[in-house]
Amino acid sequence: MLIAPDFSSHPAFEVRLPERQRAPFVFNSPHSGRYYPRRFLAMTRLDTLAVRRSEDFFVDELFDGATALGAPFLAAHFPRAYLDVNREPYELDPRMFCDRLPAFANRQSIRVAGGLGTVPRVVSEGQHIYARRIAFEEARQRIETIYKPYHSTLRGLLASTHRRFGHAVLVDCHSMPASIRIGAEGLRPDFVVGDRFGTSASGDISEAAVTALRAMGYLVATNKPYAGGFITEHYGRPGKGLHAIQIEVNRGLYVNEHTLQKKPGFAALREDMHRFMTALMGLPDSCFADYSIAAE
Repeated sequence: MLIAPDFSSHPAFEVRLPERQRAPFVFNSPHSGRYYPRRFLAMTRLDTLAVRRSEDFFVDELFDGATALGAPFLAAHFPRAYLDVNREPYELDPRMFCDRLPAFANRQSIRVAGGLGTVPRVVSEGQHIYARRIAFEEARQRIETIYKPYHSTLRGLLASTHRRFGHAVLVDCHSMPASIRIGAEGLRPDFVVGDRFGTSASGDISEAAVTALRAMGYLVATNKPYAGGFITEHYGRPGKGLHAIQIEVNRGLYVNEHTLQKKPGFAALREDMHRFMTALMGLPDSCFADYSIAAE
């Protein structure tokens, strides 16, 4: 595997494997990385707090009980402001580069227009990351040495799970700003479960996720405002027994978004996530296998 220079002394991501996989689930936390290479920080115009605004703060810790329950867990250590693996491989904003992008780069997506491409131009609050334009080679190196190995690892985990159980479920774990509101009443959801409007996973799986969270007293929305990104769309192939759902946790439940310090309720929420994962992994095989057979 190629090693990114910025991560030559620190792993770019980590796979946590159970002693024995007991359920057809793979958990993924692609945006909770918080290792900021010194070279990258020297390139930014933001302070060390502002550059973290795009993080899914501590989501890897909220869901780290997955391994003890018998499911593999893939967690990024690189930060989202450095590289976003929930995008196409070369979804890039030409406004942030000092040279021309290759023809194969996607320069026209909605995400690129917002500055949130594979190598982001801004953090989530719209603040520009870089002090000056960067070279395409900078993006190419991150994509080739981190993005592609990350996705290769995720594909491998899903493929081995599918071989073992005959089906596989990816749970893509994220967090959302506390300011998010839904509906005419402007309600603040505690969780959003996304399945690309029913195209990336069996309805039984999505419904089970919503039911488990609501049973614990949480306000849960589905698909709006987050239906799932590139990862959910790319890996969710329910007709082939490959299911993918995205879970968004409201940060207001567990972290102070100004100081990035955990709130006292963090431990209780982590226990609830353990119960949530237990409920999902207890689903009968009919929720997965029958769907793939029916879709063929």
